[in-house]
Amino acid sequence: MKTTGVTTKENFEERFDAGEDVSDAFDWEHAYRPNLQIQKINVDFPKWVVNSLDQAAKHIGVPRQSLIKMWIVERLKLEHA
Repeated sequence: MKTTGVTTKENFEERFDAGEDVSDAFDWEHAYRPNLQIQKINVDFPKWVVNSLDQAAKHIGVPRQSLIKMWIVERLKLEHA
């Protein structure tokens, strides 16, 4: 949070609680979401796996990459439960 102008911690909380726009108190140029940066990886699959992925992706109407992401996220959530 920037500390420019008259925005203090107390002032910020009062403005926020009142429903005012407090976006001027943030440095949006340097904002980021931790652990959500994209990191590319390569994975090799046998041809039959790629064909099966393509069929499954076509069946639900999404690209292959989206299907792979969805399935991996679903599995990771199960593992963490």
